[in-house]
Amino acid sequence: MILLDFNAGAPLLPAVADHLSRAFAETAGNPSSVHQVGRAARKRLDAARARVAHAFGAASPREIVFTGSGSEAAALAIIGGFTARERPERRAFVTSSLEHPCVLGAAKRVEQLGGRVVRVAPDSSGAVSAQAMLDALTDDVALCSLMWVNNETGVRQPVEAVSRACVERGIVFHTDAVQAIGKVPATLREVPADLLSFSAHKLGGPAGVGVLINRRQVDVAPLVPGHQENGRRGGTQSVALAEGLVLALDAALASQEVESTRLTALRDELEDRLLSALPGTRIAGKTASRVANTSNLCFPGVDGEGLLVALDLEGICVSTGAACASGSLTPSHVLTSMGLTAAEAQSSLRLSLGRTTTAAELDAVVKALVRLVPVTRFVD
Repeated sequence: MILLDFNAGAPLLPAVADHLSRAFAETAGNPSSVHQVGRAARKRLDAARARVAHAFGAASPREIVFTGSGSEAAALAIIGGFTARERPERRAFVTSSLEHPCVLGAAKRVEQLGGRVVRVAPDSSGAVSAQAMLDALTDDVALCSLMWVNNETGVRQPVEAVSRACVERGIVFHTDAVQAIGKVPATLREVPADLLSFSAHKLGGPAGVGVLINRRQVDVAPLVPGHQENGRRGGTQSVALAEGLVLALDAALASQEVESTRLTALRDELEDRLLSALPGTRIAGKTASRVANTSNLCFPGVDGEGLLVALDLEGICVSTGAACASGSLTPSHVLTSMGLTAAEAQSSLRLSLGRTTTAAELDAVVKALVRLVPVTRFVD
């Protein structure tokens, strides 16, 4: 099997798998219990929290909130942040039309709560203009959210400029950093976000755990009431999953520079060969700044779902967009926001590389696409 869908989820790192098999076999206890078993669990959870805080440059481990996923972390930031905003007269929320479905869903919830939502569209390169975002930051804006890296195209967004403008204007800023961690320097040292969300399973960690970094004592109303996570997220924490997240995070940050260089070379060769062998092929976001591992390819006239299935039958796993939207016949909102037609969006595939990707695998993928693309084109 050739996996080229790392943006949906990376295989569990062997070190993480080994840790989880041991941790789940032990009786970790409830971190909220006051007896010695509970205290031992609390100590391990606190250690994991401190390691995340250190990695991102957070002021205190108390700023780290463990959640059940990156999507939950983003929803807590947006819905919880809007609900608990300090100035109720500010009722606007600014985001982009490129965001992950979890953020777009949270934006709809903000509207249901009486908020006004501004969705800034990108240009044809797949990048949102920093100036367009700044122009949307009017006096009634309470909260702004912009993803660090787009999950479908790999295009980097102007989070640094937007976050600094929000700080100056007293607007709470959130960034979805799920696709940025381990690919670009993505800590609070680069971007002074008030709220930052990410998940473990994109890094080779376990599914079922994410993090919201909640800085500067910004209030967020819990989506799940409870005393855990300093009152910001109820429910008994999984010590094993939190530790697995930290192990994956440490590994991703340690290999970030080397992997970025390696994957850039592999991706560029892949794209060059396909552009040469399949005239008319287009790459979404090619003219913008992209992370190394992502290539979104449009093969005009091709049935994208059919091509995906044909590749799958040959043991090649790719995607047509966000994993949580798979199975939907609706064209990618990211690609249509960039100006692609619905037909072009449905003729596109996302190939996302990762730590196990090799040149030999990509050679096999190129040969398969050269053979399959012509036979999956619609007949006029």
